[in-house]
This record gives sequence, structure tokens and C-alpha cells, in this order.
Amino acid sequence: MSADVPEPADAVPRPGTTQAPAADAPVGAPAAGVPADDTPTAGPRRRPGELVVAGTVAALGVFVLVDAGSIVVPGSASTLGPRAFPYLVGGMLLVAGLGLLVAVWRGRLGRPEEGEDVDPDAPTDWRTVGLLAALLLAHVYTINLLGWPVAATVLFAGGAIVLGARPWWRAIVLGALLALLVQVVFGGLLGLSLPPGPLLEGVTWLRG
Repeated sequence: MSADVPEPADAVPRPGTTQAPAADAPVGAPAAGVPADDTPTAGPRRRPGELVVAGTVAALGVFVLVDAGSIVVPGSASTLGPRAFPYLVGGMLLVAGLGLLVAVWRGRLGRPEEGEDVDPDAPTDWRTVGLLAALLLAHVYTINLLGWPVAATVLFAGGAIVLGARPWWRAIVLGALLALLVQVVFGGLLGLSLPPGPLLEGVTWLRG
């Protein structure tokens, strides 16, 4: 009479049987043979900062579209007119803002690039956001008082300095040059209504 021979420890389990987890397996670990990707995951995270930025872009698009309707168009204008470009910019801002809102709400968050020294879990820097919003408001309300070149210089240079551009005087010089370039192209060449302001009032080729 032959004795039963015990199966080796590493034998392949028979079909229809389940293999018990190892004694030293951590609690909560997936069972053997189950992919790790099948573990339940939490719902999509939403960062308030990204929602605020997306909403601000959409709101800015609505503001530009509404404000563009108040631009006076000469009755004899046979071209696109001065409303075409603001309508285009406002529409693009609105579409981009709504697209960002939907993407962020569905959990598609921005990811830092490989090697980028950014902490994705860091809280939103509300001080920087507030300063940029204040610069934008200052730009809007100083165009008619000081002219486009000065108002745009405040916006461009101030935004660069708030975001960490150094040295500060270089940011101011580059902001002023960019503002004058926009004034020359859109005010002097294309004839759009960009007020040069009291400092450049006598320069006729800068007026729209």
C-alpha cells in the first residue's frame, strides 16, 4: 500500500481553486494574480486655483464681447471695422475659458513637465493672483487717462515683475518697448482706436 506523497510548496494550483495570500502579505494588498491597476481609485480631484483661472478667462471673454459692442463704427466704413478684432479675441477667450472649466471639472488637471521644479500639491498663491488681477484692472482704467503705451507698460512690466522677472528695470524697458510696438502696429498702421495719451499726444503717426 503506497503512502500519499505531499505536493511541493511551489506546485501550480489546480483549476477551480483559489490560492491563499501569503502570510507576510501586507493588509489591503491585491490578491495574487489580480493586476494592481484594478484597485479602486478616488474620484477626480479639482483644484480651486485652476477653476478660478478658467472662470476668469471665460468672464474676460464675456466682458470683451460686451464691451466691443460699444465701439462706435463710422457709417461709411466698408471694411471689417474696429469691432472685428475685439469680437475675435473675446470669442476665443470665452471658448478657451469654457473648455478649461469643463476639463478641470472632469479632473483633467495640469501636470508639471519632467524635471520641472514644481510641487503639484502646493496651495494656490493667492497673493500673486490678486496682484495680477489688480494690474489688469489698473490697465483697464488707466488707458483713457494715461494712454495705451503707459497703461500697457504697467500691465506688461508689472506682470513680469510679479511673476519673478529680474532685474525689475529690464522688465520695465521691455514692457515699454512692447507697448510702443503694439501702439505703432494697431494704432498707427491699422488705424485702431488706441489713445497715445498726454505724453505722446503730438506724435501723429501713433494715433488711430
